[in-house]
Amino acid sequence: MSQKFNENNWKELAEKELKDRKLNDLGFDTPEGIRIKALYTEKDILNLNHKIGLPGLPPFTRGPRATMYANRPWTIRQYAGFSTAEESNAFYKEGLKNGVMGLSVAFDLATHRGYDSDHPRVLADVGNAGVAIDSVEDMKVLFDGIPLKKMSVSMTMNGAVLPVLACYIAAGIEQGCSTDELTGTIQNDILKEFMVRNTFIFPPKPSMRIVADIIEYTSKKMPKFNSISISGYHMQEAGANQVQELAYTLADGLEYVKIALERGLKIDDFAPRLSFFWSIGMNFFMEIAKMRAARFMWSEIIKNFNPQNPKSMALRTHCQTSGVSLTEQDAYNNIIRTTTEAMAAVFGGTQSLHTNSFDEALALPTTFSARIARNTQLILAEETGITKVVDPLAGSYFVESLTSQMIEQAKKLLKEVEEAGGMVKAIEKGIPKMRIEESAAKRQAKVDSGEETIVGVNKYKPNQKQDINILSIDNDQARRDQIKRLEEIKKRRNNENVKMLLSRLRDAAKNKSSNLLEISVEAALARCTVGEMTSALEEIYGRHTLNSKTIAGVYANSSRNNDAFKNVQNEIEKFSKKNGRRPRMLVVKMGQDGHDRGAKLIATAFADLGFDVDIGPLFQTPNEAAKQAIENDVHIIGVSSLAAGHKTLLPILMEELKKNNANSIKVICGGVIPPDDYDFLKKLGVSEVFGPGTNIPKAAIEIVKLI
Repeated sequence: MSQKFNENNWKELAEKELKDRKLNDLGFDTPEGIRIKALYTEKDILNLNHKIGLPGLPPFTRGPRATMYANRPWTIRQYAGFSTAEESNAFYKEGLKNGVMGLSVAFDLATHRGYDSDHPRVLADVGNAGVAIDSVEDMKVLFDGIPLKKMSVSMTMNGAVLPVLACYIAAGIEQGCSTDELTGTIQNDILKEFMVRNTFIFPPKPSMRIVADIIEYTSKKMPKFNSISISGYHMQEAGANQVQELAYTLADGLEYVKIALERGLKIDDFAPRLSFFWSIGMNFFMEIAKMRAARFMWSEIIKNFNPQNPKSMALRTHCQTSGVSLTEQDAYNNIIRTTTEAMAAVFGGTQSLHTNSFDEALALPTTFSARIARNTQLILAEETGITKVVDPLAGSYFVESLTSQMIEQAKKLLKEVEEAGGMVKAIEKGIPKMRIEESAAKRQAKVDSGEETIVGVNKYKPNQKQDINILSIDNDQARRDQIKRLEEIKKRRNNENVKMLLSRLRDAAKNKSSNLLEISVEAALARCTVGEMTSALEEIYGRHTLNSKTIAGVYANSSRNNDAFKNVQNEIEKFSKKNGRRPRMLVVKMGQDGHDRGAKLIATAFADLGFDVDIGPLFQTPNEAAKQAIENDVHIIGVSSLAAGHKTLLPILMEELKKNNANSIKVICGGVIPPDDYDFLKKLGVSEVFGPGTNIPKAAIEIVKLI
């Protein structure tokens, strides 16, 4: 009796304490519309929207394989590529000697956009932010001494996916590797390019035909190769919250399944080789729940197509730690951020992982920083014991409840897409892009106001200047090397054969009679270049353009009670009274970099603050940007740079303004720019350089005073 009395008494006291502490008041609502409580109990997992189940069995909530890491850890990948194929090859070999298990290739933006290195529009893009690939000869050098029979290769390529994949296949063939021995993944996810990343080439309809041709070819001839990596990564990098990333990525996947089925393939012919790609940010438990929710939801989606092979319903994924979470200020903090994000990916059950280097908010990673990033994974895999238990967080009151809530919220977005007529129609209507840009603006307002803490940026700022060695690429030399190789290829090849194959490619694009990848492989073997194959298709399909629009009011609505916001508006009012008009800014992205989150955020926020803002079209040349600035009579040009092209593009822009007697137009620059380059830019005449993590209202006041 005494023991029973004490237990009841303890329970009453515990419940009274919880009530007195008002735990419900300590909860909060996430940007995804999910209520997070301070305490979770067994009651929270009584009515879940998902089945927890067992790993390796549908609905795969706990992972696509029964033993997960207890049998074999995730694949450690290193996403890399820079300058020429020779330099990237040396970097890959060093990584393979030090624990890397699979290669992930980053291509330069000229290659992404289907231009050869000698094209005049890619002066600043060759070898920057990725490796330049103009033909099979570059691809052969890239993998020299790396047997493609044995090595899993992941390639982030979407726009120029046909010629680049064709060059990879041709390189494998010339190594003595048959197509059915090739293993790896091609991203081939064009829908997300139209939403966020913008490295598209052709319009949506022909782009989807290319996706289908690749799925068809690989399902028949490359059974070990993943024909598509459906990517949410770039959505989160563009500002999507985790529910948006989850829902829109699955919606993209469903669209790809439908086009493959329309091609006459059966679901089991290709679904087991579909893979996914998630961004893993700093919201630790939300990321874990996102991955669990994704596996459950994908299993349910594919079940509707009556697969006979359970593997068709299993969502397999690669993950990469967030690039957006990396900060220029107090950059060594990024090592801790990447470690935290890597742990979330592992607890979420990823099949492979790339960890970003701490210096990537400054420049391309060095060998030193890349080693730290790689060792982060090795330590997690071999020192922590995490790999010993399959899905250790299964059954957690909080994690399972959060997974269930994410499923509920994601289904609402999926319903919106379905009502729009599917993902292609939703993208054409701008629905996902608008939602993602709204999310990005809201988050930026919270960071600028200090409501959301970024350690070392808006709180706990360092007192000392950091000294970090960074990698610098000689873009001019890389371009000269590539052009020399191009010239040699064109001298040696059979140019009549080249003309015939390019003609066949154009004909196939017109009449759909042949598989475009099959012809592209023949063309690559004959030394047709990436640019030539792209141009042949461009003659039939055209090159897609995008109207740059900004959303209004979102940043303002999240900032109106902020003193800094009001201060900017006061300064603009003074400026307007003095000058008879508001300050006018042109925001531009020059070169082939389509990552426009920063440019869109600046344009949106400055417009809400009271500036007149014009936004230039993507992929402008410096000449085109200068012309637009002069015609629009702007006070200032804001240049957004992420892909290391500033040292080539800014001098041309400044010279063009000078040539047209427009020196009164001020130029500022922002983005991923190494601090060592600030003096170079200021000597050119650039008025100010703003790095990642810049507080927008403070920058706006500086700019008003500047002009």
